[in-house]
Amino acid sequence: MTQLVVFTDLDGCLLDSTSFSYKAAMPALEALRARAIPLVLVSSKTRAEIEPLRGQLRHHDPFIVENGAAVFVPRGLFDFPLERARARTSYDVIELGLPYGILRDVLKQIEKSVATPLRGFGDLSVDEVVQLTGLTRQEALLAKQREYDEPYLLEGPPALIEEVCRQIVVRGLRWTKGGRFYHLTGDNNKGQAASLLLRCYQRQQQLRGCSGDRIVTVGIGDSINDAPLLATVDRPILVQKPDGSYDPDIHIPGMTRAPGIGPIGWNHAVLELLACR
Repeated sequence: MTQLVVFTDLDGCLLDSTSFSYKAAMPALEALRARAIPLVLVSSKTRAEIEPLRGQLRHHDPFIVENGAAVFVPRGLFDFPLERARARTSYDVIELGLPYGILRDVLKQIEKSVATPLRGFGDLSVDEVVQLTGLTRQEALLAKQREYDEPYLLEGPPALIEEVCRQIVVRGLRWTKGGRFYHLTGDNNKGQAASLLLRCYQRQQQLRGCSGDRIVTVGIGDSINDAPLLATVDRPILVQKPDGSYDPDIHIPGMTRAPGIGPIGWNHAVLELLACR
């Protein structure tokens, strides 16, 4: 017997990159719910952004925020205490990233070193975030409630971009890119957070006497910041970008390229996966 666990990116993947709608993925979402298959949301979004979406989706599974910086597990989901977790409202939270204030300080240090403005979310007004992202004003307010990850604008010659990225790495931190923004993070990524959560599901099986069953992980993404997640799972799936292309920088062995943009490709890939079970 096998049990599926599906990990998915949000923007440009489960959610349309322009309208942020998941309507095109509804048939697959309902099929997952009917089969009680866990759907783990894995995003660069903040907890404040994801919680309203969870309400719309009737989502009761764990979720991973800010590029793998923290895993939010609904309290009581697992039959054992989670290591390194702290209680927070209705969640047990495992933090893998650094506090936001530290990242802001590091970004300013690098900005001074390269003598080039590096405008992060903490420097942008709500109206500027709206203009740059296409979010509504309320959504932009939620996006600015960052806890672990600082998106920043970086434009210029390749040498400048390389130097900024180098300075991040030598400080023991990481960077990634998603859409318009680069992201400064701690020593964490989506793949590490997904692996941690997978171990929780495996332990749950053992405690319930199902250790002979195999958990098969599925990961769905669309851009380079999803690469660590796709490299971690058993069945990586890449959906098309708005122009119909696939991210040319993602090369994962055994990866499936779903025929469809964003939630259309997401829906097709999940329903095809379930049909083969």
